[in-house]
Amino acid sequence: MPRSRSMIGLSSNRISPRHTSPSPPPPPPIFANQLNRIVFQLRKNFSAARSKLDLCNFMADSGSRDSVLSRTESVENGGPVAGVGANYAEIIVIRHGETEWNADGRIQGHLDVDLNHAGRQQAIVVAERLSREPKISAVYSSDLKRAFDTAEIIAQRCGVLEVTKDPNLRERHLGDLQGVIYSEIAKAHPEAHKVFVSNRKDQEIPGGGESLNQLYARCTSALQKIAQKHQGERVVVVSHGGTIRALYRRASPHGRSVGRVMNTSLNVFHISAEDEWSIKSWGDVSHLNQTGFLKSGFGGDRHSG
Repeated sequence: MPRSRSMIGLSSNRISPRHTSPSPPPPPPIFANQLNRIVFQLRKNFSAARSKLDLCNFMADSGSRDSVLSRTESVENGGPVAGVGANYAEIIVIRHGETEWNADGRIQGHLDVDLNHAGRQQAIVVAERLSREPKISAVYSSDLKRAFDTAEIIAQRCGVLEVTKDPNLRERHLGDLQGVIYSEIAKAHPEAHKVFVSNRKDQEIPGGGESLNQLYARCTSALQKIAQKHQGERVVVVSHGGTIRALYRRASPHGRSVGRVMNTSLNVFHISAEDEWSIKSWGDVSHLNQTGFLKSGFGGDRHSG
């Protein structure tokens, strides 16, 4: 499946001597071990410094430096977030980074799949972006690894000590369809496929799967609880394509179709203490200019999973 992402590697410079000099005599045996230890430490320090420099150069070219909401106010430790009203929480909901199952078109659901290399790069650049914006007070995540690992990268870069896991932020449970290539589900599990593509929201997928209404109830309740706890603050929540589409439906029940939710896209909600929801920014992937993203948006489209 084609991807739109840049190949990123580290270059090395090789310097050829202009003339040949005789090799210096070996050090006396009494100093050999000590000299070896010094050389080893110097090489180690140089390698670490080079890695940091390469990472900084990579970050400098990785997407937009603009804020999600174009705010640049500084924030005092422990105080309210500048630009966020005291009567609502600003919640940045992010889809996890890419997995090999996303790239292969395989349905994940509640199965625990790791990020692939591209997914980790996406997590790094979104974390770097958020670190340059107003203070993040807390980071929450689905307890599935692809979301939690993305959230941990964000938390470390933004100075948040711990990621709070919440199973209610998980992807929809897709029953018999989990682990199956999407193009094969109609033949492999016709009854489950029929429910999956149905427009009815009250039907559960055979094999222990959830209905769309069940997904909607658990994830909107989870986000509202987070909002109640963080009024006047800016919070990150890392979740999944189907879950984020359900949250969009809660905030914009009469709006246009949500479209695809790309890996590590930024989607900004404002939620008041009175449970009033609004969307301030949607589908922002400008930080992925260099790392790229899966064009199909598999797992974040109408057939999320």
